[in-house]
Amino acid sequence: MPLDPVALLREHHVQVTAQRVAILRAVSHHPHSTADDVTESVKTEIGAISRQAVYDSLGVLVDKGIIRRIQPAGSPARYEDRVADNHHHLVCRGCHSLVDVDCAVDYTPCLTPSDSKGYAVDEAEVIYWGHCPDCITHTARNSH
Repeated sequence: MPLDPVALLREHHVQVTAQRVAILRAVSHHPHSTADDVTESVKTEIGAISRQAVYDSLGVLVDKGIIRRIQPAGSPARYEDRVADNHHHLVCRGCHSLVDVDCAVDYTPCLTPSDSKGYAVDEAEVIYWGHCPDCITHTARNSH
């Protein structure tokens, strides 16, 4: 996270609370975490916090553009703090790992629809699916 969580919250006019600071730290240290992952991380840092408080704070942080919510098909929502660039994600069909991948053309949006139907397109969400190197190696070993 490039900025101090407290400064980041203030910059976006979001009330600073210990819970929100801990949530930002959790998302920063563990990109692509689910809300449950964030809840466990925050509990470790500050003690008790309700799942609803985490969901509410994640919603505020997404709405303010501080973090990004992604939800690959068949997966719970995941959160990351890489919001200032145009990037996409690779998801492994085997182990469900998720990693960032930079946009192929490096400008927003990186895909232009064949017919925008009058929309002013400003973002394209791309998720690449396949198998990660570990799953490929594991599959190859098991097939011999």
